[in-house]
Amino acid sequence: MKKSLLAFVFSPFLMYAQEVPKLTDEMALKLADKPLHCINQEYPNKTAHIINNAGEVPLTPKDLHPSFYGCFDWHSSVHGHWMLARLLKTKPSLPNAKEIEKILDESFQKEKLQTEANYFTKYQLTGTFERTYGWAWILKLDEELTTWDHPKAKIWHQNLKPLTDQILKSWKTYLPKQTYPNRTGVHPNTAFAMAFAMDWAKANKDKEFENQLIEKAKYFFLKDQKTPAYLEPDGSDFFSPSLEIADLMRRVLPQKEYITWLNNFYEKRSLENIEQIPVVSDLSDYQTVHLVGLSFSKAWCMKGIAKALPAGHPLKKDFQKTADVFLANGLPLLFQGNYGGDHWLASFAVYALED
Repeated sequence: MKKSLLAFVFSPFLMYAQEVPKLTDEMALKLADKPLHCINQEYPNKTAHIINNAGEVPLTPKDLHPSFYGCFDWHSSVHGHWMLARLLKTKPSLPNAKEIEKILDESFQKEKLQTEANYFTKYQLTGTFERTYGWAWILKLDEELTTWDHPKAKIWHQNLKPLTDQILKSWKTYLPKQTYPNRTGVHPNTAFAMAFAMDWAKANKDKEFENQLIEKAKYFFLKDQKTPAYLEPDGSDFFSPSLEIADLMRRVLPQKEYITWLNNFYEKRSLENIEQIPVVSDLSDYQTVHLVGLSFSKAWCMKGIAKALPAGHPLKKDFQKTADVFLANGLPLLFQGNYGGDHWLASFAVYALED
């Protein structure tokens, strides 16, 4: 990318980009406050439960999901829990560590998580519930607990196992039948979910699942060329469809093959477009605020892609710097909206701030 182009696109934010955003204790404390205030907040709530009969009408979100009923919707509650577990794991000395631990203890009770697992078989038409966005965050949560050498984490991991096993069973059944990927910029995005699933499979040494994901990723995306990223984003995107694919494929291909694939995947006009900061016209709008999340997901994709590239590749430093610009842009906006962003954006920020 030409420096002149970058300066033109990012000039209002270069001051922030020079100060690389970090997940300091101060920032972690501010971000943790978001899920801490919504994990036990049942309403407003966007349930995705299909009511099959009159007997199910009175069921509340907490009846259906005793662990993950808060934070407006199921998947946001799940990744809110992931975020708290991640912060407690990596920053155990935070002033609110005890509060975080108490929240996780309450949510990760064995009986509650068994009810969460039973949801997928107790009711009709739950086979597609949270497929595959919520499934991906369950595996990310389990991965965090699996790799945490802490007595409570081991208990929480074991209590989560029935739900994790149910998600894995559903995913392993679904993946061979999935003929086409979802290339959307919102929840059903296939590449995002498969990337998280691959991370879980590697961490848990599930070679069969990992190989299944690799082969399907190649089937979906290996032949992609000249991706039309110059058309991104849609009006409520929180993912870049093209960057999610590129972030997945770095996990799939050896470096030499990945470079060849990536060089064919992006054209100049698409690269120029995806490096532009999203315009968020209304932070109070529950759909438009998704575009704040787009800055965070672009940042984590660009950071991951940059790490996979050799030192001489022109996108390596470019993506590293651009990721910092997206973070510097998104972080202030996270604290200026309402519950439409408060119930989920902090999780995206924490993941994007990770190295």
